Amino acid sequence: MAAAHDVRPQDLGRTVRRFLSYLGHARWRLVAVAVLACATAASGLVGTFMIDPVLTAVGAGDMAGFLRLVALTGVVYLVGVASSLAYTQTMVVAAQRVVFDIRRDLFRHLGSLPVSYFDTTPNGDVMSHFTNDVDAITEALNNGFANLIQSSVQVVGTVVLLFVLDWRLTCIVLAIACVLLCYIRLASSRSKHYFSRQQDTLGVLTGYVEEMTAGQRVVKVFGHEGENVAGFARLNRGLQAAGTNAQAYAATMVPTTVAIGYVQYAAVTALGAWFVISGSMPLPSLASYLVFIRQFAMPLNQVTQMGNALLAALAAAERVFALMELEPEVDEGSVSLARSGGDSAWGWAWEVPGGAPVPLRGDVVFEDVTFGYVEGTNVLEHLSLRARPGQKVAFVGSTGAGKTTVTNLINRLYDVSSGRITYDGIDVRDIRKADLRRSLGVVLQDTHLFAGTVAENIRFGRLDATDEEVREAARVANADSFVRRLPHGYRTRISSDGAGLSQGQRQLLAIARAAVADPPVLILDEATSSIDTRTERLIERGMDALMRGRTTFVIAHRLSTVRNADAIIVLEHGRIVEQGTHEELLALRGEYWQLYTGAKELD
Repeated sequence: MAAAHDVRPQDLGRTVRRFLSYLGHARWRLVAVAVLACATAASGLVGTFMIDPVLTAVGAGDMAGFLRLVALTGVVYLVGVASSLAYTQTMVVAAQRVVFDIRRDLFRHLGSLPVSYFDTTPNGDVMSHFTNDVDAITEALNNGFANLIQSSVQVVGTVVLLFVLDWRLTCIVLAIACVLLCYIRLASSRSKHYFSRQQDTLGVLTGYVEEMTAGQRVVKVFGHEGENVAGFARLNRGLQAAGTNAQAYAATMVPTTVAIGYVQYAAVTALGAWFVISGSMPLPSLASYLVFIRQFAMPLNQVTQMGNALLAALAAAERVFALMELEPEVDEGSVSLARSGGDSAWGWAWEVPGGAPVPLRGDVVFEDVTFGYVEGTNVLEHLSLRARPGQKVAFVGSTGAGKTTVTNLINRLYDVSSGRITYDGIDVRDIRKADLRRSLGVVLQDTHLFAGTVAENIRFGRLDATDEEVREAARVANADSFVRRLPHGYRTRISSDGAGLSQGQRQLLAIARAAVADPPVLILDEATSSIDTRTERLIERGMDALMRGRTTFVIAHRLSTVRNADAIIVLEHGRIVEQGTHEELLALRGEYWQLYTGAKELD
């Protein structure tokens, strides 16, 4: 689980420009919102300014003029109300469009990232981008965009009309307003830092909750509930501290603004009364002026209230855009996979640019391959081997010997540090990753099933498989019998990771998923390690049928499952120490013999 780190915005201008590019996706709706928000603000300004002529008409005893002005004021306010209702509804649609685009691009980019990103990033941090960060952006859009425009128009319009009514009082008002703005800028700067820290800490806390929830069975088995509560409390205190600091600075803005507004109002009232008494200012103008002064603090208060959401959105947007800017998985391959009517036993061929199609046969060769997940630390060193079409090659060795790494290199989840791997004579780095992986069937030790029906989980191996092909794949894996006993057979819905199914049943579905893909090359990463001996015997014939004619790489957990392999590779510390058939290796009475006879543990 990653520790919290400071995510204070490094390039505010870049974040704003990126955000504005998304606002452009709903530009016409946002233009409409801006126009309607301006109309709402203008109606408020005009309505307040009408106090002066209305009171003047009253003082002059002009009843007809008074009624006309009152009616006009009513129309102005009705326009404002209608504009306000219209822009709020339009803003909801525009905000959802912008957030839809952000979520779409975020998820699309997430799928393009290399496996190494997911190896080093907690799931909670990833989920926090889609939940906490996007929610903060949504809140800012819904409540911030239109209010910011409306408040800006109100502030500018109020200043202009104040100058029209009396420039002397307005100079005093602006001087006090400058003091207020300086305070808001200082408080906002500090608050922005703490809001960034709050968002980051929230991501860590979310990751911890997700991790502990997923591992609840392990937690209960080892009785670590108390330790987990203590760990959560520690992270929760960190979030509390960050949230308190963020809200403390932000919360001072409104009362401070109100207090300064009171001081301003008192000063203007006293001085304005003096001007009226001295005859240098009409009383109706002072009445209108004082209403403007009371309203002048309102848009400033709205800006400060929006500050919380805007600051949180700023931190959230930078986190989201930072993820979007991570380098995607590199795919420089140009060789593609296409249907072929040639001599390929699988009906596929590699389309080589500028060359003749190469039949897909499943001939895999490692040529002096060296690889390390971390630079300077090699997991495999100078590995050379060949799996001919249709051969079954098994890898055995202790934990950390490099067995799984071999298969990760075949499907290019990682690329070799030196040497090369060829597939039907073509360097796998020259093959497009999507086409390369389409030609491979993989069954992992850690089975992952998706929320959906049993048939949908099997069909994940080939999305265009028919119902009959799905059932045939299940029969090959010997999963058909238990599936038909489920409440709704192949239409039975299962939850994520197959809760309610045994580990063996989940593994059988994973094997059926590989079978429906009908690939020429199979990778079985300890595929039967979670299946009991009885179930293992049950699927042996199905597995043999699945592997027949296919190049198969098997990572063995039970040596009994690899006795009929065409070649057994014994790995230790990333090097091949022995290779041969089961009988040949037993005759050597070396490493494999010790593992097979129990003289040495296979951990």
